[in-house]
Amino acid sequence: MTCDPILLATPGVRTLVPYQPGKPLEELERELGIKDAVKLASNENPYGPSPVVLAAVTGALGTTARYPDGGGFALKRALARHLDIEPARITLGNGSNDVLELVARTFLAPGELAVCDQYAFAVYPIVVRAVGAQMMTVSSRDFAHDLEAMAAALSPAVRVVFLANPNNPTGTSFGRATLTRFLAACPATTLVVLDEAYCEYVDDPDSPDSRALLDHHDNLIVVRTFSKAYGLAGLRVGYGLSSAPLADLMNRVRQPFNVSTVAQAAAAAALADQDYMRMVVARTLEAREAMRGQLVAQGFSVLPSAGNFLCVEVGNGSACYQALLRRGVIVRPLGPYGMSRHIRVTIGTPEENDRFLQALCAVAPALA
Repeated sequence: MTCDPILLATPGVRTLVPYQPGKPLEELERELGIKDAVKLASNENPYGPSPVVLAAVTGALGTTARYPDGGGFALKRALARHLDIEPARITLGNGSNDVLELVARTFLAPGELAVCDQYAFAVYPIVVRAVGAQMMTVSSRDFAHDLEAMAAALSPAVRVVFLANPNNPTGTSFGRATLTRFLAACPATTLVVLDEAYCEYVDDPDSPDSRALLDHHDNLIVVRTFSKAYGLAGLRVGYGLSSAPLADLMNRVRQPFNVSTVAQAAAAAALADQDYMRMVVARTLEAREAMRGQLVAQGFSVLPSAGNFLCVEVGNGSACYQALLRRGVIVRPLGPYGMSRHIRVTIGTPEENDRFLQALCAVAPALA
């Protein structure tokens, strides 16, 4: 007797498509037989972590025979000082994706409803549908969150709303007044998850102060990561900020050793080296605007971005992706997001950015 394995999975998992990460650099180099490929697909920090962080990583290696601190005491204390928040209001995650999954597992049941933007991060529907809940998308306005339309879509049936500011993959963002109005319109029984994975790159004075909003909205969860501006993508450490009762609930389902000893040490050291992080951000923003100007000068349409990447309309995103691969440049095609005419490119080092621009200009005539 045989059984189709898919029938063994829960209904929510059966229809899922796995998240597709950016193509690994080593894989492309093996395929093409080259040694100088560049990866600008995953919004990573091209400068890496600071020397202070690397020293902390080295120092933590000698303790890897023992389990990590399951409560993350030292890292929570460092975050509490940095953000002026009680440690009991912090939930640590194996990257911010882990915190997003904790939200779904804690607050969504089969058949319940969550809401996100039309072009939201692909992980949101994955974590929602994996627990048997349903995801409703709200149409974007000019590739940006339409918070008025999202507020109109709210009902007692909506348990969780996912907002990203800035949004991945578009790079668009919303301001303080827009978010304040949305929170005021949101029922107290609906959780608002504000994903701020790229918040360190935001330099708009009108950007919301999510830390202050937490003190006035018990249904708000802010999610952040050390993967981007702090350069710790490979170590996987993120965190959620919320009321203490919400954090307590998420910690009931959190795996006790979800953040490694090395990751905790690295994150705490990264927080202590704000000068390095600000240097990385300044270089990235300067390079982002330089790249935007060069792309526009070449006739490309580029969405406004508050992150460390740009979303570029190229005509045929999949063909552009493949053509750039053949030239040793990895970007992210956005067909899976319903943006088949676009690619997303991470801001890299000056040399990597030049390599991308040269390659794109070379393949562009065939994409029109």
